[in-house]
Amino acid sequence: MAGDSLAPPTLALDTRTRNRADTIDSYRATTPSGSSFVSNISNPFLTPATSDCGSSFISVDAEAALRPDPGTEADFHVEDNPFAFSPGQLNKLLNPKSLNAFRALGGLDGIQRGLQSDASTGLSVDETSVQARVTFEQAVRRESDGFPETWDHASQQQGSDSFADRIRVYGKNVLPPKKATPIWQLMWNAYKDKVIILLCVAAAISLALGFYELYGVYHPPGETSLDWVEGVAIIVAILIVTLVGSLNDWQKERAFVKLNVKKEDREIKVVRSGKSFVINVHDLLVGDVVHLEPGDVIPVDGIYIDGHDLKCDESSATGESDAIKKTPAHQVMKALECGGSTKGLDPFIISGAKVLEGVGTFLCTSVGVYSSFGKIMMSVRTDIEATPLQKKLERLAVAIAKLGSSAALFLFFILLFRFLGSLPTNTASPNHKASQFLDILIVAVTIVVVAVPEGLPLAVTLALAFATKRMLKENNLVRVLRACETMGNATTICSDKTGTLTTNKMTVVAGTFGDTHFAKAGDEDPKAQSIIQWASGLSQAAKDAIVQSVAINSTAFEGVDAGEFAFIGSKTETALLQMAKDHLGMQSLSEVRANELAVQMMPFDSGKKCMGAVIKLHDGSGYRLLVKGASEILLGYCDEKADINTLAMSPLTSSDRDGLTAVIDSYAKNSLRTIGLIYRDFPQWPPAHAELGEEGHVDLASVLKNLVFLGVVGIQDPVRPGVPEAVRKAQQAGVVVRMVTGDNAVTAKAIATECGIYTDGIIMTGPAFRALSDAEKDAKLPKLQVLARSSPEDKRILVTRLKALGHTVAVTGDGTNDAPALKAADVGFSMGVCGTEVAKEASEIVLMDDNFASILTALKWGRSVNDSVQKFLQFQITVNITAVLLAFITAVSSEEMDPVLSAVQLLWVNLIMDTFAALALATDPPTDKILDRKPQPKHAPLITTNMWKMIVGQAIFQLAVTLVLYFAGAKILHYDTQNANQMLELDTMVFNTFVWMQIFNQLNNRRLDNKFSIFEGVHRNEFFMFIAVIMVGAQVAIVFLGGPAFNIKPINGPQWAICIIVAAMCLPWAVAVRLFPDPLFARIARTVGGPFAGAYRFLAKVFGKFGRLFKRKKSTPEDPEEINVPEIEIAPEIIVSEDNHDPVIDNNFDQPITINIEQPNDNPTIRIGDPEKGRR
Repeated sequence: MAGDSLAPPTLALDTRTRNRADTIDSYRATTPSGSSFVSNISNPFLTPATSDCGSSFISVDAEAALRPDPGTEADFHVEDNPFAFSPGQLNKLLNPKSLNAFRALGGLDGIQRGLQSDASTGLSVDETSVQARVTFEQAVRRESDGFPETWDHASQQQGSDSFADRIRVYGKNVLPPKKATPIWQLMWNAYKDKVIILLCVAAAISLALGFYELYGVYHPPGETSLDWVEGVAIIVAILIVTLVGSLNDWQKERAFVKLNVKKEDREIKVVRSGKSFVINVHDLLVGDVVHLEPGDVIPVDGIYIDGHDLKCDESSATGESDAIKKTPAHQVMKALECGGSTKGLDPFIISGAKVLEGVGTFLCTSVGVYSSFGKIMMSVRTDIEATPLQKKLERLAVAIAKLGSSAALFLFFILLFRFLGSLPTNTASPNHKASQFLDILIVAVTIVVVAVPEGLPLAVTLALAFATKRMLKENNLVRVLRACETMGNATTICSDKTGTLTTNKMTVVAGTFGDTHFAKAGDEDPKAQSIIQWASGLSQAAKDAIVQSVAINSTAFEGVDAGEFAFIGSKTETALLQMAKDHLGMQSLSEVRANELAVQMMPFDSGKKCMGAVIKLHDGSGYRLLVKGASEILLGYCDEKADINTLAMSPLTSSDRDGLTAVIDSYAKNSLRTIGLIYRDFPQWPPAHAELGEEGHVDLASVLKNLVFLGVVGIQDPVRPGVPEAVRKAQQAGVVVRMVTGDNAVTAKAIATECGIYTDGIIMTGPAFRALSDAEKDAKLPKLQVLARSSPEDKRILVTRLKALGHTVAVTGDGTNDAPALKAADVGFSMGVCGTEVAKEASEIVLMDDNFASILTALKWGRSVNDSVQKFLQFQITVNITAVLLAFITAVSSEEMDPVLSAVQLLWVNLIMDTFAALALATDPPTDKILDRKPQPKHAPLITTNMWKMIVGQAIFQLAVTLVLYFAGAKILHYDTQNANQMLELDTMVFNTFVWMQIFNQLNNRRLDNKFSIFEGVHRNEFFMFIAVIMVGAQVAIVFLGGPAFNIKPINGPQWAICIIVAAMCLPWAVAVRLFPDPLFARIARTVGGPFAGAYRFLAKVFGKFGRLFKRKKSTPEDPEEINVPEIEIAPEIIVSEDNHDPVIDNNFDQPITINIEQPNDNPTIRIGDPEKGRR
């Protein structure tokens, strides 16, 4: 190459917020005087230095430096290892960071020889099995230069798989899957529940007594005892319930496995066979040469080869919060050889660290379980953290379980006292008396089983699993589960422009250089030419000047994308480079850069909105500073202009300045991003009086004056199809959409207007917004629609102020500097295509297509998750209230002390409401109508007024129907109460009707509002249809085949018709309930709530101590201790909150009822009254 003989230039860092694909380029680095340089285009940062110390190599005790730590000996022994080093020896580099180990392995030269790799060209893409073996001594031998021909041939068999030996010895960059809990373990955990154990013991005793009645007592011929059937039925029912519960837990553990794999899936740039490749991070291998750039999260351990100003945040790996500056390996080795100071020298790249500044390459030394981050992840693997909604429902479940347990205990003692009172006159056998007592105990314990709403956590887990899986198909990768439910209540979205609202497919369509103009067809400027005509009229010197400005001052590079040549990097930069290639005669980007001597690269300054590069002029007359960035800002730095044909400079007059300002505004009004190109020549570098930063580099801001204006281009980035419609739907859903962009206010206004974001609100620039006080910001925020020329800090301030005003804020971001705003937001969206890894790590959801419309998808599914849980909650509380009260009333009123529903029947009902209903109601997909309502406030009640109205209304209906059938059914149906067969038929009809009411009520619970269309979208929920068929089929089978096990008998057609028709009446009854006025219901609820609260307080005090026996042990992974009961407020709605917020009071109602369930001493208390007037 022509430039190979030139002294290599220095490349510096670009820390702009930019495309994830932005990468280092094929610059060559400046080497100290006396150093040798080996030209290599594929790895531009490689600058091996020859030693100035001769043979003064300081020996090191390799055995001591590489001695295995206790417990790691296996990592040091690899059978048939063709490489010089074992995984354990390479781990000694970072366990902890050890320069002694680095030196013992021969430095970078020794490590690359030992790994049979090359710091310049990387691994060979053709490698399968390694053809030669290298020993430790050969690898670390200092005088070795290249691979010696005398290496031993490897003895292993040749394989056809790529990198077979390398993978066999060092492994893949994949952690083994977490060991799943086996199903038998989950079942055993379920059986260890105290209530289940008690129920099993009672069932076993009942079974024993039944067998005694069958075999130990004489029965007349033709008669037999079936008392044993109930015990068997209960045990079988327990087996089914616990098996189904265990299967749900088993499925729950696996629900997010694929999501986690996808979450960890990303791409990285490597050098193989001398060419740059983008590969999956899981395909990284020991020996790979890996590119680093700002925003990268380092996936593997390694040794820093070379680069410029590389700084890493290693706090996640080492706990050190300071930015760690990296030193190229050859410089470190030189210091070690010469016996110089090694203080502050750090060539080690640690997995899990984040690249803050700079660019460079490193040689991978450890992957997967052998890497530092892999070891940490293997040692701290935990379950997925429970979401706020899951925690809230856990607490609610405990509160409901206490109420049910209190009722069960109350029933047990009432029946026990009745049983003991009847003993003196009871002439039954002792065996029968024992059986009666066991029946009482079994019923009480079964009520506890039914009362504990174990399906609540299952419902939210199912809803989240279903939603996240479907969201992934719709380009939303959920990284943090709580974001899914939080997004449903978002009130404002702060969106980037580029790539999110626009296509991020940029093209230069207009430009002004001197007195020449070009524009796309149809432009209003009569002087404007097409870009082809414009370029053909330029001199070669003019073309070279423009090419120099866009090619040198850039971080984009040439590469292969989808099998085709392309520029890879920032879309703005690639658009400029494409213009240079297509119209200005630029043949090869790498050749242009190789022919220039870059002295300093100046990273993008988000405050100044520009970046720069300094090159040494070919004639030796000095240096040229090249700057590109926001055109209207750069224009302010100029006092001269260049004639595009002659490049002669002349003063920039006020008329010239006004004309250029008008051009910039014209481009901006046409939705074009404007980029200015300016420069200045200096006789020396650094210039006199320039401010110097770290390592003597010139601060860009200190030289931004007296520059020469070269030209301005307008770059078109069309609005994405569908974005205006998506913005309209978001606004219809009550979500305010704001644009936050780095573009100037005119461009931002044009794009925002086209998207439908800007209407009659306020447009502000970042600096102006930042200068306001908090009070002034808060006053502007309601009407603020566009924040232009904003920095990442402006975005963070905007998010913070919106949250302070009570908004639930969603934010998009793609750059490393966006991380604080993404973290500050309630839901952070990063870009999957152009976002940096740091931005993705800081976000909760990754937009896989970078499309704003996908945010709307997240909004719909977030609302769907909350709705699904509320639907199930409404259904389950209805069944809880009905079943418990039904069992209580009928058992107390019965002479035999038997409830209307037997223990086995109650367990079947429990299976319906805990599992089947969760599957049916928690998997309803969202419809577009879900966006027709406003978002709920952050502390909105979990159970709304409409829900309570439906719960109470359906409970009243079901209780009334069941009790009428139970007490008056014989009279209505003209049954003989002395006929045991007919009474068994009546019991069957009661049970059948009750179950069918639950089946029909599932339809009612598909709506949470007062609308009547309960069948809307039911055909789109295959789960609901399938579960309904399963429940109907199972119920029919139970009635026909259940027999003695369920204490029922088959019934005929008319009886079936009665059951189904009566049960179906809950559908029109639901219509009547929805028509009942909400304010009237709230007033009635407050009136009735007082006695209920008093009764609950009495029961809690009387049975609180006994309730501990029936307390179901439920815990979340992050809180293994017992879950405290939350505060429940009715105001006019029930609010289940994790904190002690005041009740949410709707303006339609006067006085809230507050039920405050506290648990400092395990005795809940209830207070009723107006919180403003004090509780009483």
